Amino acid sequence: MSDEATILLDKREGIARLVLSNPRRKNALTLAMWRALPDLVRACEDDPEVRALILAGAGGDFCSGADISEFRVNRADEAAARIYDVAVREANTALAEAGKPTVALVRGICYGGGVALALACDLRIAASDARFRIPAGRLGLGYSLSDIGLVAGAIGAAATADLVFSARVFDATDALRDGLVRMTFDTAEFDARAKDYVEAIAENAPLTLAAAKAALVELRKPDAARDPERVAAMVARCAASEDFAEGRAAFAEKRTPIFRGR
Repeated sequence: MSDEATILLDKREGIARLVLSNPRRKNALTLAMWRALPDLVRACEDDPEVRALILAGAGGDFCSGADISEFRVNRADEAAARIYDVAVREANTALAEAGKPTVALVRGICYGGGVALALACDLRIAASDARFRIPAGRLGLGYSLSDIGLVAGAIGAAATADLVFSARVFDATDALRDGLVRMTFDTAEFDARAKDYVEAIAENAPLTLAAAKAALVELRKPDAARDPERVAAMVARCAASEDFAEGRAAFAEKRTPIFRGR
């Protein structure tokens, strides 16, 4: 494995795998990595062969957060901090608004900005060795309204207060209890179980997945900003699709459907 801080992209069998890789710093995100993520997500969205996206970390950890070693330069003053925060926000938004299902696979450490990235995904699956923490209070770093809102929207105000105020480590059991993750698997079988789950998603009708994802994106917006017509058009496209005909035929014939996204 290279020591270069980067995000690796691998596509196979309908699944795109984005891997955070910064081995010397437990996959901490550099500014360049934050900036690279939106384009990588868009490349997956634009690829008709990709039906689901995985976000994972290289090695035994998910992500230790932002690479604090860069802060002396990249957050040296208010102007630099604003530029940095825009890159972080755009990365999180790209994941949250991706047109295809996104799944964070969390092993080991998931701290700070890594928690935000995981929460930007539609689903989070954790290994039993996963550890979650927002240590801003130990750094003197403030979290914006949108940052706190991202966490509170997923796990509620009380659990967010616990996570942020205490700066303590949540283990996988804590994370499952508070809704930080959807499911957990034993570390020894994590890769295989998580792979099976995401493959099951990717086998489903792409137009159905896209319509459901669009609805989830709209539901996160204020009522006045939602676009129900966009979702309705995508639902109508499902009803008129070859895949819907295939799904009905497969059900009648008691076989597995083969969906083609049209």
